[in-house]
Amino acid sequence: MSRTPHRFRLTDLSVPFVGAPMAGGPSTPALAAAVTAAGGLGFLAAGNRPPPGVRADVEAVRALTDGPFGVNVFVPEAANTAPPGTAVDPAVHLSLAAYREALRDVARQYAVELPDTDPADDDGWPAKLELLEQLRVPVVSFTFGLPAASVLERLAAVGTTTSVTVTSVPEAEAAVRAGAHLLTVQGPAAGGHRGTHRAEDVPGREPLPELVAAVRAVVDVPVVAAGGIASAAGTATALAAGADAVQIGTLLLRTHEAGTSAAYREALGSGRYTDTAVTRAFSGRPARGVRNGFVDRFTDIAPAAYPQVNQLTRSIRTAAAQQGDPEAIALWAGSSFASAREVAAAEVVREITAGRPAPS
Repeated sequence: MSRTPHRFRLTDLSVPFVGAPMAGGPSTPALAAAVTAAGGLGFLAAGNRPPPGVRADVEAVRALTDGPFGVNVFVPEAANTAPPGTAVDPAVHLSLAAYREALRDVARQYAVELPDTDPADDDGWPAKLELLEQLRVPVVSFTFGLPAASVLERLAAVGTTTSVTVTSVPEAEAAVRAGAHLLTVQGPAAGGHRGTHRAEDVPGREPLPELVAAVRAVVDVPVVAAGGIASAAGTATALAAGADAVQIGTLLLRTHEAGTSAAYREALGSGRYTDTAVTRAFSGRPARGVRNGFVDRFTDIAPAAYPQVNQLTRSIRTAAAQQGDPEAIALWAGSSFASAREVAAAEVVREITAGRPAPS
């Protein structure tokens, strides 16, 4: 007789800690395994990564740990079932063609060409879903939209726990109706991309504890609080508001196991930068990062166009990283980025969850 596989629950964790999936390099199998080994839930980032790379990452994590871990997937517009949200005033922004023209000087500075863009790019969505279903990954989370209920059901059928990133009460309610087992509730202080369900949505500004409490009042699934948590006190506040665990990304960026580039690491720890800002300049989606020259120059004119802006700026970002120039790198980070240190990931887990029991 076959037995139904155990589906991951937050109560399986020793500590209420989830490592944020950070696309573009910082998330590695070593980092995911280290977080899991420390009692939390480690994550891989499948966004902007080809399916063979995702497979290799999953296999690498499984070679390092037999504990639970997750994989985060970006929801492409064609697969997004979320209704239209609060749109950005189009008069405030340049068109995509005009943005291309505005970027030409910077492209010449880094000796790169600006590529063509493809609004239909789905980031390998069908192949990634098939792969994750085949690999029976313990947890699969979704960002940038709400997948169809059939997608969540498909993964649940093989024993996978599904999670959806939400930034508002309506998004949370819609995710639960679709069948999500968990919610990652993301507040305005979060580093990296805001997980709004539409690229054109204007992110809310409700503080994380208030947002968690509001979501907790209307849903009956476990909640992970994300955004701006940089201490054990911040963890305590989030848990008191109703969260079952916290998700940490920025403090992991400079850990030994992270794949963060040398220029990125140096920028975070140099003291040269002091502020963060929410910008669409690098990707077309709102995201919080260290305020550098690129952010200052292009935030006010970047169009709300994802994935096109992300495609358009990729060669600039890559060249800047290769040249060790942080002025044109997307330095995604929360406002407490100066607290990120060159330590082992396990130390971050211990500090953030000090005195906190496992979820119950």
